[in-house]
Amino acid sequence: MAGSPYVPNAKKYDPKDFERVAGEPADPDPSSWGMQPDGSFLPPAHTPSVPRDVFVDWPGQLDYHDTETYALNATPEAFYPIVVNTSHSWQCIYDFDGIRYMLHYGGGNHWKLYDITDPRALSIVDEEQWGWGDPRPDFGATTVQFNEKLGKHVAIQASETPRYFLKGRVANKHIDDTVEGQLKEWEGLRGFRTWEMNGPSPRDWTLLTEVSTDPNHGPDEIQEGNGVLDLPVYYGDKYLFVATAPDNSFTNQPYKTTLWAAGHAAYDVSDPAKPELLSQWWVPGTRAGEEIDSEYLAGNDRWNNKTSWFGSRMGVFMPRSVESGYQYGYAAQGGQGFFVLDVSDPTNIHHVGWCHLPVSVAGTEGDNVDTTQVEETGYVYVSGYPMNTDCYEPAKEIYQIDVSDPTNPRVVRTLPRPVPPATAAFTDWAQRRGSFGPKRSGYFTNTGTPHGGVIPYAFYAAGLQIFDVRDPEDPKVGAYFVPPMGLKEDDDMAAPVHGIFVEWDRNLIWLFANHGIYAVSTPLLGEPVVGLPGAGSA
Repeated sequence: MAGSPYVPNAKKYDPKDFERVAGEPADPDPSSWGMQPDGSFLPPAHTPSVPRDVFVDWPGQLDYHDTETYALNATPEAFYPIVVNTSHSWQCIYDFDGIRYMLHYGGGNHWKLYDITDPRALSIVDEEQWGWGDPRPDFGATTVQFNEKLGKHVAIQASETPRYFLKGRVANKHIDDTVEGQLKEWEGLRGFRTWEMNGPSPRDWTLLTEVSTDPNHGPDEIQEGNGVLDLPVYYGDKYLFVATAPDNSFTNQPYKTTLWAAGHAAYDVSDPAKPELLSQWWVPGTRAGEEIDSEYLAGNDRWNNKTSWFGSRMGVFMPRSVESGYQYGYAAQGGQGFFVLDVSDPTNIHHVGWCHLPVSVAGTEGDNVDTTQVEETGYVYVSGYPMNTDCYEPAKEIYQIDVSDPTNPRVVRTLPRPVPPATAAFTDWAQRRGSFGPKRSGYFTNTGTPHGGVIPYAFYAAGLQIFDVRDPEDPKVGAYFVPPMGLKEDDDMAAPVHGIFVEWDRNLIWLFANHGIYAVSTPLLGEPVVGLPGAGSA
């Protein structure tokens, strides 16, 4: 592959370098997409998957790193040149003995613990990084909550099979017949771990148990299925919800790098040392031998496109816990669509409503559900996220879905496409290079109570975009903070801003970029708070 002039030593996309298979989306005619006379960008209607480290050159892109910062109604309160992973990282924020901590980790073998009690004076309290050959398990997606019954914090940590890479390269089961065997014989835990936290640092945690989500094989055996994907849903009380494919029958999965399509499972973790499986749910047609063209998926032309991700990537989404009386969980099942699940009885998870999500391949078509507005407005906001670089894929929209009738969810509109200010040297964020589109709006573990009418999203090249949905019939971008694309030439330009974490109780948004961490405030949230909530404000 020839190098891209934009990123030193980067690979430049050439379709001839990739082996394609029948059914996979074709590369579109170059004349059918790109910059338009009015300065807008028209995304391709469809594209094949392209590895994220491969850059796609097209007319109208910037030919330099944009080191400018753009802000509207937002202020950077602090910046720290700290990076644990350039493409994706996770965070937990919790209070322990009068100190507010952030646990920051990514890549499976690297974590840092910060004291963020004063967000303008973050300090590293502890950290650890180990080599890829180290026998210690990966540090998976972790939920930390205080368990009132135990009087202690409990951490629940996901563990899954490799999702993308095998032996250092992108897996592709459609052209490499060794992928299936490698994934089925993978020796790690497929499930979750529970920990008692005897201190704020992972060094202080005591392992309570390891649980395989394969009901027929334990942690000491080769298990089936893919384990637990991303963030376990646990509020500190009785119930745990996880995204999982529990055995090797869950294989109606078009996506090339994995075998399994995940549903959801509920566990009773009243005793975190002895979790008990309560029930499982999956989209009809997910398992081998089930009728693929079920009533929920009739006419879905994604089945054989070798590109769409089927099943969940995250646990179910809900604005508060089942224990507090909330009845529904919302599930973004990728190319299988959006489902409303009744989770009020965790021994019998079942779906009550469903709707298609518009086709948008490549990239991820259904990943995140924002539930911060649903109890006030009846709307949730559903999005996938870009996987190809340089906007070489259909636009990844944020869909506003009316769930006021849970049996009949309906996509009613999309949130507006963010645009750069008139002072920028470009007219569309796509020209800035790298990925552009929504990642996630934070997580259910965001601290405090969400502020009505405000939804922040990480937006890759467009930084942090904050949507004002106080009038849900007329949503708009109310604020943004867009940092430089990178501070060094070798910064990861594919994912300039890959995540956010919202402290609703301190009116702060943490932004995680390829070159460091920003703490951002906005009048849409209110004055930022320094110290523990209630102890004073800036």
